[in-house]
Amino acid sequence: MIDEHYLKLLAKEFPNMKKASTEIINLMAILSLPKGTEYFFSDLHGEHESFIHMMKSASGVVRSKIDDIFGKSLAMEDRDRLASLIYDPEAEMARRKIEEANIEDWYRVTIYRLIETCKAVSTKYTRSKVRKRLPKDYDFIIDELLHADDETNREHYYREIINSIVECQIAEGFITQLSYAISRLAVDRLHIIGDVYDRGPHPDYIMDYLLEFHDVDFQWGNHDIVWMGAATGNWACIANVIRINVSYNNFDMLEIGYGINLRPLASFALSTYGDDRCEFFYPHILDKNIFDPVDEDIAAKMHKAIAVIQFKVEGQRIKSHPEYKMEDRLLLDKVDYENGTIAINGKTYELRDKNFPTVDPKDPYRLTDDEEVLLNTLEASFLESSKLQKHIRFLYSHGAMYSCVNGNLLYHGCIPMTEDGDFEEFEVNGTKYRGKALLDYLDRSVRRAYFDPGDSGKTGLSGDIMWYLWLGSKSPLFGKDRMTTFERCFVADKATYKEKTVPYYKLIEKEEICGKILEEFALSPQDSHIVNGHVPVKLKDGESPSKGKGRLFIIDGGMSKAYQKTTGIAGYTFIFNSRYLALAEHQPYSRMQVDGTQEFHPPEIKIVETLRKRMTVADTDIGEELKRQADELKMLVSAYKKGVIKEKG
Repeated sequence: MIDEHYLKLLAKEFPNMKKASTEIINLMAILSLPKGTEYFFSDLHGEHESFIHMMKSASGVVRSKIDDIFGKSLAMEDRDRLASLIYDPEAEMARRKIEEANIEDWYRVTIYRLIETCKAVSTKYTRSKVRKRLPKDYDFIIDELLHADDETNREHYYREIINSIVECQIAEGFITQLSYAISRLAVDRLHIIGDVYDRGPHPDYIMDYLLEFHDVDFQWGNHDIVWMGAATGNWACIANVIRINVSYNNFDMLEIGYGINLRPLASFALSTYGDDRCEFFYPHILDKNIFDPVDEDIAAKMHKAIAVIQFKVEGQRIKSHPEYKMEDRLLLDKVDYENGTIAINGKTYELRDKNFPTVDPKDPYRLTDDEEVLLNTLEASFLESSKLQKHIRFLYSHGAMYSCVNGNLLYHGCIPMTEDGDFEEFEVNGTKYRGKALLDYLDRSVRRAYFDPGDSGKTGLSGDIMWYLWLGSKSPLFGKDRMTTFERCFVADKATYKEKTVPYYKLIEKEEICGKILEEFALSPQDSHIVNGHVPVKLKDGESPSKGKGRLFIIDGGMSKAYQKTTGIAGYTFIFNSRYLALAEHQPYSRMQVDGTQEFHPPEIKIVETLRKRMTVADTDIGEELKRQADELKMLVSAYKKGVIKEKG
């Protein structure tokens, strides 16, 4: 029962029966609408062009709507061009202004077609919700065109409004904003199942895009968490972030996007490795830098320099945290520097790179004075980057280790489990955590490390927990027994590169294991689903994203160009609308050509489950909240009727 004090507070917003009753009617109307479409992506890895195209096309749904509306009235080429306009209105209009004999007639026809498409993608929303997602400069005009109900006068009404738009010379801006509105309306809610960062060229562009999106949440991935740790000033995380992105030639993002000053690293690398070719450290060039191109020879030296620093700093963190049980990753002290070999797990291997000018064999984890100065400089760049800190705070405010949303359990990597299928324990300060309790504990720890680090004696040490989540053997974000970065950098024998996956990834083939995980998070093992990413699905080798008889879906399909040869596709979108659950398989994104043309490959959409009945807003988590609000308002109306609370206005 709600107390009178709360009802009086509610009465400030709804001061009389009429306003309270009107809001009840509004809420009940919303509850009866079909559930909005949710989109799930994972492992974006900085591939901004591909991801933003998927968003603008709603993973093929926009094109499907165009076919539904105009399939009988427009040729395939015209439907292709209408879709291209919605995906990239500026580029398509530039082409059409060259091709069209009468561009004003094209404007008129195009506005009409866009309005019809906008109607189709907005049918699940109330008029007020649609209005909120329309561009402010044109919301009244678009609203009028969308809701002109007088059939006998509509053609004339449309013609007059559209003619006015063209005559006032605002058609280009109107078409651009209307195209954007269609994409926004097609995606009601967005879930990012981890790994916005690393490998691809511009995670910063992705974060800028998501900052403006109306409804998005994140389930942190291991590549996100290492950036979150770097944003605390943690040296182990900073070294990993710099190494990865130097190795993938992402200088534009680091220096121009986030303002990370890499000149001290370049100077240090050139002075330390000037005569060293660093031949095993050349960057993977998947994308070229536009603003900050760095010579490959210099990049290789920078890569090696930060890698050695990383192994030193990580060794220090391992020694400081015996509870992490990572002593097997202390490798610098296992190197025979005279003979150029290393002992790993009782076997001796030859090093392919034997030059360690900054390592003292007697104290291999000690940083040189120059390395200390360099790390202090890099730390300052990370802490003072306002854009980076803004993006990281957004990951915190909209993210978590996991989420339960509308009957689906979302997390990036895994739930640590033993070979027998029990939840594996992780002990911290004498307390053992497992399953949901482990993820809850880690979520709290990560937030505390950033927002309330305490007096650690040195900036960034609170971020050690993020570093562990990046590569620890019991980390639910990593899911492997070890990260073999040192071996990949320095050891010739590729057998040492092996990283064994945890039992979880075999166990989830069983429906009962998926059910056990769902029950751990208080979800139905029969009706709910798990959605996670992290491990690329090798579709070309016959692997399936569906596990446990459809209880779990791994949706890392290789959006990163680095993985597309392995997966055979270029990413998945998991789609959950009011009627079904589906997977969209994407082909590689094609950039615009020099002649202005651009080829779009529609994804293959496969329905994986059809719902027994169409879901409405009332069946969702938001619906439960709206029902609660309606019940409270009904109590307020009752209080007004009884005179317990006085009406105003």
